[in-house]
Amino acid sequence: MRKFRTFLAALIVLSLTGCGYNTLQSNDEQIKASWSEVVNQYQRRADLVPNLVNTVKGYAAQEKTVLLGVTNARAKVGSIQATPELINNPEAFAKFQAAQGELSGALSRLLVVSENYPQLKSDANFRDLQAQLEGTENRITVARNRYIKSVQEFNVTVRSFPSNLTAMAFGFKTKPNFAVENEKEISRPPKVDFGAAPATPQGEAQGAAQ
Repeated sequence: MRKFRTFLAALIVLSLTGCGYNTLQSNDEQIKASWSEVVNQYQRRADLVPNLVNTVKGYAAQEKTVLLGVTNARAKVGSIQATPELINNPEAFAKFQAAQGELSGALSRLLVVSENYPQLKSDANFRDLQAQLEGTENRITVARNRYIKSVQEFNVTVRSFPSNLTAMAFGFKTKPNFAVENEKEISRPPKVDFGAAPATPQGEAQGAAQ
């Protein structure tokens, strides 16, 4: 009887392995690890925003609309809890992506506006923040690509035969993924006429008034 149970257990293990159970588990863990890195990089970017806004405000306080846009976009990002469960909820995932896309667009507009302020561009703190932001955006791209690939591999396994039978039996479902084209549209910066005369920085304007 004991030998029969051992044989049956071994048969079940072999069946699960052949039907993609282990692959599903492995892919799922890879998605969780990739998602953690995506969240970490987005958080790194969000942490840079307050200092960036304050630095720009020191030279371009009159750009209220742009500054407020960045602040509001960051607040919206912060209101969404990027929990592991979020990656299984298409609606919540879409809201997360939309919020991050809105912040990307707001930051792009902020950097475009900064081109009109030579003193701001030459500020050491601003240059450092800009370099950190650019580096973080690159890391976000890498982390997102890894996540996209992990989800694609998982979803293919969930949909393919015979692993799809195992997926149904154990409750594995396809996961939502980043829609790159949609985020590009959200993040598209406005057109700016660089031929116009640069605006007078706030500090210079106050000095001239005195």
